[in-house]
Amino acid sequence: MDAISQWRKQWFDYIQYLRQEKGFLDDQFVQLKKLQDENSPDFVVEVISLFFQDSEKLLNNMANSFEQEVVDFKQIDAHVHQFKGSSASIGAMRIKNVCVTFKNYCEAQNMDGCLRCLQQLQQECSVLKNKLEKLLNLERQILAAGGSIPVLE
Repeated sequence: MDAISQWRKQWFDYIQYLRQEKGFLDDQFVQLKKLQDENSPDFVVEVISLFFQDSEKLLNNMANSFEQEVVDFKQIDAHVHQFKGSSASIGAMRIKNVCVTFKNYCEAQNMDGCLRCLQQLQQECSVLKNKLEKLLNLERQILAAGGSIPVLE
């Protein structure tokens, strides 16, 4: 087995791991990958980069909201709603699930629950970012060696 084949197998196994074993990604990520072609080879990288830029802003906005004298749970809920939508659009299932719980805590105005969810979101974002960087590095290795990215079904 040559290097390209090994990397492709590694890539495929890693995608399966992220989807099935850990639930980091769902089928939406597969749909996103299908939109990428030779005309837009950086499509997924760009979408993921935008997601993490937006995530950072939203996490900071939420953290700042909790530091106000009067916590505006409606405002925080709006940020969580936006976060849930953007995480769903890239298939970040675990982040989306935390957002669902977070929204419930916002509606109940449960400060402790909200702060736990915020921490969990920060953690999940950090972990997912590392996982996706590993995946994208594998893709770069495959492409640099003259191979092509496997197609997901």
